[in-house]
Amino acid sequence: MIVTAIMLVIGLALLVKGADLFVGGGSGLALRHSISPALIGFTIIAFGTSLPELVVSTNAASTGNTAIALGNVLGSNIANIALVLALCTFIRPDMIAASGASRPALVRHTAMMLVATAVFALLAATGTLGALAGVVLLILFVVILAVLWRERREEGAVHIKSHGWADALYIGLGLVAVIVGAQLVVNGAVTLAEAFGIPAFVIGLSVVAVGTSLPELVTSLVAVIRNEGSISVGNILGSNIFNLLMVLGISLLLAPVTIGSWADVIVVVLFSVAILPLLFARPSVVRGWSALLLVGYAAYMAWIFGAVPG
Repeated sequence: MIVTAIMLVIGLALLVKGADLFVGGGSGLALRHSISPALIGFTIIAFGTSLPELVVSTNAASTGNTAIALGNVLGSNIANIALVLALCTFIRPDMIAASGASRPALVRHTAMMLVATAVFALLAATGTLGALAGVVLLILFVVILAVLWRERREEGAVHIKSHGWADALYIGLGLVAVIVGAQLVVNGAVTLAEAFGIPAFVIGLSVVAVGTSLPELVTSLVAVIRNEGSISVGNILGSNIFNLLMVLGISLLLAPVTIGSWADVIVVVLFSVAILPLLFARPSVVRGWSALLLVGYAAYMAWIFGAVPG
């Protein structure tokens, strides 16, 4: 247990430093190529911070642990909104307006995330997600990438410093640190959870999901501190799309997944819709809504662990 705890601490340290390097390199790259920070967060950084989910879910699916694969995706998306983004907007409710984010782009990216969630929910209604569902999710993912490519040039970035050729180095080093750190955290957390006899789906939905969402959490918090809130929001929206369409899509090609409970699918949909006030309401409303989401997330975690009668 002592060794596991040490690995958790080392993993968290790698996540913090890796996220700092990743945000710095990503925002600098945006400036050098006249790409908006929101789009950089929505694509490059979102992909980087979703790699832990991809690695964990595909490995789980390939070894027959489909409950962990599905729980990881659903739990990560819930945590990204109700924990990561809610915490960021609670700390700084005006972060979107202060970052100078393009409102039309924000609306488009939010709509993409909601469409991805709706398509997943419709496919989940069949009760079993197989290879065909995986193909549908991956096709939608390609379509969204094509739309993003067409809008890649937007308004100039703000509050961003370019590091020249070092931007690519920062992104690479940050990405490696984030992935390694996330893996250490997840491995340690799963070891501790299994020691207490927690079911696989619950582990995936909670411990693994929060562990693989730590890159999004740290990266988004660093972006908020640097007054680059558009990167934070883009990171969350993009990560949720990557998780539902690419991560789950690839996992389904490896093994089918049975939807054990519709309650968790409904929770994902509800929390996805709950993102709207965080992005478009006035700051005074945003902070209160953020607090409500954080409480709701804590209640949901308590419920799945059986602490709250359900």
